[in-house]
Amino acid sequence: MPATIVQDEKPFERVEIDPVTLDIIENALRNARLEMDATLVRTAMSPGIREQGDAFPMIADHTGKMIVGQFGSFIDGFLRGFDGTLEDGDMIFLSDPYSCEGAVSHSNDWLVLLPVFKDGRLLAYTAMFGHQSDIGGKVAGSMPIDARSIFEEGVRIPPVKIWRKGEYNEDLIRLVMHQTRKPDWCQADLNALIASCRVAARRVIEMAERFGDDVYVSATQELLARNHRAMKALIAQAVAEEPVTFEDYLCDDGVGYGPYRIRCTMWREGERVILDFDGTDPQSAASINFYLNENMFKMFFGIYMIMVFDPQILFNDGFYDLIDVRIPEGSLLKPKFPAALSGRTHALGRIFDILGGLLGQKTPAFMNAAGFSSSPHLFYSGNDNRPGQKGDWFQLFQIGFGGIPGRPMGDGPDGHSLWPGFTNVPNEFLERYFPMIIERYETEPDSGGAGLHRGGNGIHMTYRFLSDGVISIHDDRWFIPPWGVNGGEPGYRARKILEKADGTTITVANKLEEMAVETGDQLHFITWGGGGWGDPLERDPELVAKEITQGLVTVEGAKAYGVVADQAGMVDEAATASLRDRMRDERDEPALFDFGPGIDSLRERCEAETGLPAPQQPVWPDAEAAE
Repeated sequence: MPATIVQDEKPFERVEIDPVTLDIIENALRNARLEMDATLVRTAMSPGIREQGDAFPMIADHTGKMIVGQFGSFIDGFLRGFDGTLEDGDMIFLSDPYSCEGAVSHSNDWLVLLPVFKDGRLLAYTAMFGHQSDIGGKVAGSMPIDARSIFEEGVRIPPVKIWRKGEYNEDLIRLVMHQTRKPDWCQADLNALIASCRVAARRVIEMAERFGDDVYVSATQELLARNHRAMKALIAQAVAEEPVTFEDYLCDDGVGYGPYRIRCTMWREGERVILDFDGTDPQSAASINFYLNENMFKMFFGIYMIMVFDPQILFNDGFYDLIDVRIPEGSLLKPKFPAALSGRTHALGRIFDILGGLLGQKTPAFMNAAGFSSSPHLFYSGNDNRPGQKGDWFQLFQIGFGGIPGRPMGDGPDGHSLWPGFTNVPNEFLERYFPMIIERYETEPDSGGAGLHRGGNGIHMTYRFLSDGVISIHDDRWFIPPWGVNGGEPGYRARKILEKADGTTITVANKLEEMAVETGDQLHFITWGGGGWGDPLERDPELVAKEITQGLVTVEGAKAYGVVADQAGMVDEAATASLRDRMRDERDEPALFDFGPGIDSLRERCEAETGLPAPQQPVWPDAEAAE
């Protein structure tokens, strides 16, 4: 049964909103969303939320449509599946992806939802979810890449009332915190989520008190309608009626199988765009499945369209009826319960590359290359046995950065996050709170794909461990390179190297669980670069030479641009002209997409190029799925 909202049934009256009032309310909502973020990072404790900002706010209207936020609204799906009441003084707490249609996509994301009542009527919703560093389960960090079901990934919280009519459910929280290895972090982070929702609720009520309930609600409806009009125009401009298809791959599943295909076909029928994931591989037996909420993907599509074509538009849920998302049941993007989900970050990131490849085929001039389409994770845990320490338990979860793709307007940023609100964990923080020294934190030269606009370089980060422990690594793009566009070349692939204290080195997998490390060992954590955009032979040789002096491109790497220069950044103009003429004569016409070697070729060359065995053809959970 759907949720029952206990409220005064008097409807809101729709009134005309003048542009000035609308502008004031819009900016007040934007500011309230920023205040949610500020409240969160000032009160959370885990480095993932406090330092990196791995949390996502939302303010929705009285029907559950997002007005400001980032990932789109899940509230309609929640209301359909929540068999209970929502009353003034209630607050919902949940983390189970299967209980909210994938609104949160793995159990580490704890979500708080606050229905905002005023004078007996539901006026709005505020919500915030954030990644918890540990929720129990079989491994520290609660994201076992080799999990075979969600039951191995820690505590699962169905939609429950953390506050009921203004009373706090302390026993519930005591039970949940009993499951985690880091109850201090989780308790602080949960309180931060709650506080951020309450701050936004106060701001909404203040707006309604200032302008009147009907004016506030009417303004939210006009913001939704305005977004609808803008997206309708963008869809007509950018999406053709003739279907276009694009596919990309996850490299592997962490247990030896891969690559896994994600395939999407897009076309327009009148005003509506259809995005059909038919042809995507079946769900994995391991944890790389991504339970993709349809509304979340609609928001991804809308954000991509807006940021490419008109960044001034306030994105919200107003355009959802213009998009039809079709995801096959039992696929990698809609796995069946109880499939494991904790490693879903790679597919989540890869969705943005899929969107770029789809939308760019009609308007190549606006297309990005393949970008930093994952969030590389490092986990390090154990007992701190350094001299003078007490052997206390420590546990690090850190998200790494990589190369943003080359773009129509210029180079991709080096060593940046896919998510615009994320920041790095400062090295000083890592060295203060964990037994490690950061020996190196710099760009990896030449890792960005060559192009008129260079792909952003990845990061080379070297950790020296000061205490015995275990590490886990979750990364991708080590087998399938990030592709270039409009003549740009693919970026370099990721790699991870463990340098033992005795000087021996080991190439380790980009997805592994609980590998033992010893005091003095060093991990070289090298992420992959973004693909290049445009013909590299059109790039200014003086710019390439300058990047040699900056450490972004090597003397040898400059030859990918047809540039001959020395370490001091001096260009040999005659040799450069000769090299570029020869390269133009020897190459084929630049292609729209450059995917690099095909999968069969990559399998043959994998171990020689990466030091790792090639992933094997995936094994599906059942014969019917394989067919």
